[in-house]
Amino acid sequence: MGAQAVAAPPQAKQSAAQGIALYAGGVFVLCVMDAMIKWLSAGYPIAQIVFFRATIGLIPTLVMLYRPPGLQALRTRRVGAHLLRGLVGVVGTFGFFWAFAVMPLADAYAIGFAAPMFITAMSVPILGEKVGMRRWLAVLVGFAGVLIMIRPGGEGSSFGGGAAVALLATAAYALSMVLMRLYSRTETNASMIFYATIVIVVVAGVQMPFVWVTPTWEDAGLLAVLGLLGGIGAIMMAQAYRVATPSIVVPFEYTGMIWGVGLGFMLWGDVPDLWIWVGSAVVIASGLYILHRETRAKSPPAGAIDPAGESGVPAS
Repeated sequence: MGAQAVAAPPQAKQSAAQGIALYAGGVFVLCVMDAMIKWLSAGYPIAQIVFFRATIGLIPTLVMLYRPPGLQALRTRRVGAHLLRGLVGVVGTFGFFWAFAVMPLADAYAIGFAAPMFITAMSVPILGEKVGMRRWLAVLVGFAGVLIMIRPGGEGSSFGGGAAVALLATAAYALSMVLMRLYSRTETNASMIFYATIVIVVVAGVQMPFVWVTPTWEDAGLLAVLGLLGGIGAIMMAQAYRVATPSIVVPFEYTGMIWGVGLGFMLWGDVPDLWIWVGSAVVIASGLYILHRETRAKSPPAGAIDPAGESGVPAS
C-alpha cells in the first residue's frame, strides 16, 4: 500500500493561522512605531525618544510578572551579564533610532534583515554551535547582499548616510540575541528583557537634563503611544511563538519591508532605489535559507517564546 499524505489537524491549522496573524500584526505595529520615531526625530533628540520608548515599553514586561513565578522571575546572580547585554542593547537601540531619523525606513529595514547572518556567525565562537558549509555560504551571500545595498566607495553609496550606523546597530542587535540564547540557560526571559530595558532607560535618562525638549501635547501623546506600540508589538510576537512554531511565523518578519516602503512613501515620498531592492532580495533569500537549515537541524516545539523578536528585522 502506497504512502498517503496526512492532512494537518484543524487545530494545528488554526494555531498556525493565529501565529501568522499575531506575528505579522506585531511586525506592522512595530513598523508604525518606527515611522513615529522617524517623524518625531525631526524635532526631538534621539535620546529623548529612546527614553520614552524604553520607559513606557516596560509596562508590558511588568504585566508579564503577574504570571507565576511573579517577581521571582527577576532574581539573578548574573548582574554583570545583564549589564553587558543592556549596554549592547543601548548600541542597537540608539543606532537604529538614529538610522530611522536619517534614512528611509525601507533602507534601514533592508540592512536590518542581515541580523540572521550576524547571529549565525556569532553563534559559533560564543555558543559553540556548529555551522555547516551551506549555512556559511548563505551568510556570505547575505553579506554580499548588504554590500549591494550600501555600495561602499561606489557612486551613489549610502554608506555615509546612516547605512554604517544601521549595520552597526544590526550587529549589536544580533549580539544581544546571541547573548540572550547564552544566558537563557540560567536566566528567565522576563529578567533578560527587564534588566536590559532598565539599562537603556538609565543611559537615556542621564542625558535628559542636557537634551530635553519640552514636547507639545500632541507630540507627548505620540511619544507615549510609540512606547505602548513597542510593548504591544513585542507581546503579539511573543504570543505568536506560543501558538505556532518559529519556522511558520518568522518568514513574516519580512513583511516589514512592505510596510517600510508604504509608510516611507506616504509620509516622506521615499522610494527605494534598484540596489536596495536587489540587495534586500538577496539578504531575505539568505535569511530564509538559514532559517530553513536551522529548522532542519533542530525543530523547536510550538510554544517556544521569543519576546525579543529573535529573527529577521530587529524589534525596535
